[in-house]
Amino acid sequence: MEHRFRDRRDAGQALARALAGWRGVPGLQVLALPRGGVPVAAEVATALDAPLDVLVVRKVGWPAQPEVALAAIASGGAMVTNPHVLAVAGVEPDELEALAAAERRELERRERAYRGGRPPLDVAGRPVLVVDDGLATGATMLAALSALRALDVGKLGVAVPVGSPESVRRCRELADEVTCLLTPRDFGAVGAYYDLFPQVADEEVRHLLSR
Repeated sequence: MEHRFRDRRDAGQALARALAGWRGVPGLQVLALPRGGVPVAAEVATALDAPLDVLVVRKVGWPAQPEVALAAIASGGAMVTNPHVLAVAGVEPDELEALAAAERRELERRERAYRGGRPPLDVAGRPVLVVDDGLATGATMLAALSALRALDVGKLGVAVPVGSPESVRRCRELADEVTCLLTPRDFGAVGAYYDLFPQVADEEVRHLLSR
């Protein structure tokens, strides 16, 4: 096993050191993918002296194996599918849409819960750094990047502590810059690269955003 991080905070601090070149970029906005990406992004935003917000993205799981992503949806209506998984699963378009509709409802609930009534920041024309705790299939991050491109952001960066080589490659097709500290050839689950990898509660997300 390659290098491991103690926890998400440790990973965020290591990531922030690799992102020093972003410090001082005018108008920089750090966006976290909740929930796991928020503790990582909080460390990055603090180190770069940039505001922190969330971009809510939901995985659309395969009912037979819910941890496997058929697609991902993001605020603004963007949806990125995983064609290979869809083919293997034999999921038809109408079934995918029904599964996605349920996730959209949860996406809207989380936006209300995390923001406490605050509108999302206007990112048009601004440099944006999107942070998560890791990239497995990459579908969630790709949905986020697609949504941000539709909002006409300026320079678009991705920053993660660990990711599969294939997911990092796919992100480079949409982002202007990708920073990934670890890209293990035999990639396992994201949590395998952390000593402590607990679920992140909504309350922790709200606390970090308010801070």
